Amino acid sequence: MSDQTVRNLAHLEDSASTARVLNLRAVRRLNGSSPEYASAPMFQNQALNTSIIVKHRLRRGETDQFTSLRRSATKIMIPIDAADLSLGARYVFVGQRQFEQALFESFGIAIDESSRDLQTLRVLDQTPTLDPFLLREQLRRFDLEPARCYFELSEADTARMFAFARREIQALVRMSIDDSAAAEEHAARLTRKILANSADADLEPLRLTMQMDRPRFLEGAFCWKAFLYYKWQLGDILPRVGPVLQDIASIKPVGPQSEEDRAYLIAARETLRKALVTACKSVKSTLGIYDSAYHQLTQKSDPTAFRDFLLKAPALFNELGERLGAVEHIVSFWRFRFPVERRPIIAPAELASVFMDFESSLGADHVEAPSVLAKPQMIDAA
Repeated sequence: MSDQTVRNLAHLEDSASTARVLNLRAVRRLNGSSPEYASAPMFQNQALNTSIIVKHRLRRGETDQFTSLRRSATKIMIPIDAADLSLGARYVFVGQRQFEQALFESFGIAIDESSRDLQTLRVLDQTPTLDPFLLREQLRRFDLEPARCYFELSEADTARMFAFARREIQALVRMSIDDSAAAEEHAARLTRKILANSADADLEPLRLTMQMDRPRFLEGAFCWKAFLYYKWQLGDILPRVGPVLQDIASIKPVGPQSEEDRAYLIAARETLRKALVTACKSVKSTLGIYDSAYHQLTQKSDPTAFRDFLLKAPALFNELGERLGAVEHIVSFWRFRFPVERRPIIAPAELASVFMDFESSLGADHVEAPSVLAKPQMIDAA
């Protein structure tokens, strides 16, 4: 299939969210000559290893490509012309009907059940976002360990979060630099190094202070970047949660519905409200552990506490990534389906389906499925 919805893949490369897009083409462009890129690829197949993988919100005409109801899918895109991304891409969805056959027909890629690449694709599909820190830990569970260069933030997200990360790092810089202008300039330089995972001379004093050898320091810097990313991401998401919760509480489906259906929708609204609030509070609580350890470094001059925290930090990535990914999925899908400037129009059956998808994303205990899902009926959506 040729993707006509992505008219300019170059724009996708420039503006892509890390959690939504895994740009393996860009990884090769930036790291193709490095030994680790060649020794530990994400995919053995070269076409897959230079593809663009996207968490895609399914449109109405795409849902029937799956045997079960889905709101989003993992799309593998390979440009039609690598030299001209404006021509678009061929694509398949991971897990679509006759997936292996579609992969061969679209890309000439033969894959079977024993394939490491198929296992990697399934992990990517089962992981709620392409957040690199969560993704690395999920792959490790299956003894899949691609090189670290595959788990970097996108250039777009690095630019978007730079000012936030610099403010965080200034607290560390002020420990040794009193002049505010000089501290800001030094903090900006350190921020660029940390976000780029570059352990050069500028970070050497910090490595020595934390008493870490170079491999452990690289891992620690990677984990520090993860928490800077998660804190920034939470700050970006939280202002959007309230309006979506208000919409969920007030939206009125169009068309006939039974009392049973009405009761389900009322109960599901409250379930979602509680689950969303709980997820946000849980993320804030976990990030509080990082804040406490960082406070020990910057206010108590205790680098060992921060060092020990960073080396244990990957154990927290699953919870942070999954919860933030679920909240982001709900907020972004709701705004995709119901733009602010339009009056929301949705049938009871579809609204119930959306609510059940949200409950599943959050791991909420949902109430009994409504009859509109078990017994489809004609809905007046006028």
